[in-house]
Amino acid sequence: MSSAEPPVSRASITVRTGIGYDSHRFAAGGPMILGGVRVPSDVKLVGHSDGDAIAHAVTDAILGAAAAGDIGEMFADTDPANRGRDSIEMLRAAVRRVHARGWRVGNVDVTVIAERPKIGPHRDAMRAALASALEVTPAEVSVKGKTNERMGFVGREEGLACIAVATLVTAAGG
Repeated sequence: MSSAEPPVSRASITVRTGIGYDSHRFAAGGPMILGGVRVPSDVKLVGHSDGDAIAHAVTDAILGAAAAGDIGEMFADTDPANRGRDSIEMLRAAVRRVHARGWRVGNVDVTVIAERPKIGPHRDAMRAALASALEVTPAEVSVKGKTNERMGFVGREEGLACIAVATLVTAAGG
């Protein structure tokens, strides 16, 4: 930018992007909840809430994009009220917080890094559940599965990880 160009005004920013990450260990006794969907499995995700790592990563991505805190600040794992809590409901609360700041979700892209379970058979159901919570259509939600090529804790099937990117647009914007 040359010195002749005025700096971008904060008021003119109409799109913001946030990144979320979450990982959880496996424990015996499924089913596993991922993206708001009960996935048949002999293991579940260990967490203070229902352990839905996809919903947690998406929650942090939208909160980060709005500079509105993070999931731990909204839903402390030291609060007994959050034990076993439905992560999709937590995501809905984060969406309300984002809306209160004048933003709405434009789109979300999620990558699940796991040797198991396979994401493909559950992708459409996850996209629908997340879209409902985010108040967008499934066309604005992408969910992909990748392996870790047998490396690390994911490769040893000790748990899984998720990365989410969210784009927010001004509530009045396109």
